[in-house]
Amino acid sequence: MTRAISSEVDTGSRKENASKQESGAPFRFHRNGRGSRLPQIALLPDGKRLHLQDGPIDLVIEAKGGDADIRTAYQAAAARFTGLLDELCAELAELRSAAASRGCTLKGVVARRMYAAVAPFAADCFITPMAAVAGSVAEEILGAMLEAATLDRAYVNNGGDIALHLGDGEQFTVGLMDRPDRHGVMRTMTVGADMPPRGIATSGRHGRSFSFGIADAVTVLARTASQADAAATVVANAVDLPDHPAILRVPASELQPDSDLGARLVTRDVGRLAEHEVEQALEAGAARARDLLMSGLIEGAALRLLGEMRLVGAIGNGAPASHALQRRTTEHMPRA
Repeated sequence: MTRAISSEVDTGSRKENASKQESGAPFRFHRNGRGSRLPQIALLPDGKRLHLQDGPIDLVIEAKGGDADIRTAYQAAAARFTGLLDELCAELAELRSAAASRGCTLKGVVARRMYAAVAPFAADCFITPMAAVAGSVAEEILGAMLEAATLDRAYVNNGGDIALHLGDGEQFTVGLMDRPDRHGVMRTMTVGADMPPRGIATSGRHGRSFSFGIADAVTVLARTASQADAAATVVANAVDLPDHPAILRVPASELQPDSDLGARLVTRDVGRLAEHEVEQALEAGAARARDLLMSGLIEGAALRLLGEMRLVGAIGNGAPASHALQRRTTEHMPRA
């Protein structure tokens, strides 16, 4: 499991990061009775975006529409968010276990969505439902908003994993970062209402969790946020040079005793690599991404390692699908 913080750029001018926002005055709502505590709920200083935080879950939300609809949507988001962490914690042991082909026994709607997102990968690699937790939570909150109100556009950003709603004629511009622990957008891409992607996720060894691979960042576009989250993990893990002496790996359990990865080796540092080795690692990840693209599990991917980049599908050249998104991609952005 791994996820990294990516940046989105609203209308190409504002970079955001859900974990680095400061909240404004409290946004009042009526508690729905679930859960044992109230999360942090506030409008951000711009008065347009809602910030929800509970433990490790940190969301930035923005909706576009009529004033009454926006308020109703934000109320619905806050209500659904309250108690959601408790729901996940109630099934945490199973969520931290490897997904199995025997089927899902999880009960919660978000937990089951997490499982469904990783299930396509369970037969050929180790993966747990936790690989899709951020995207699945974002998807759930967005769904609650859309059930309660009619919106022109909305997004829920869970630390860089983003669930999107785009009405007719709407679009969303995403900033791709060289690596998530540094500032600077190297490239932007615009997702329009007529394009399939409604989920964006980023993974890599510099993110909030661990990675088996060596990618600095892998950003994936998919039809849902939960699918993007799981696929980004898988592609980032595939960007690798097994047994290379310049790559330092340690058991995940030594870094985090309760990690869902147990004693499996995760990447902690990458030393000097030759140019052909960087290309080899990126091609391994790109090959995995192409497989997922042909299987319909993703719409595109951008892979970054040591200043080099590979593009697959909707983000790249010669994509077999989503050509409209290709044409709208902005090239030659400043790199970090």
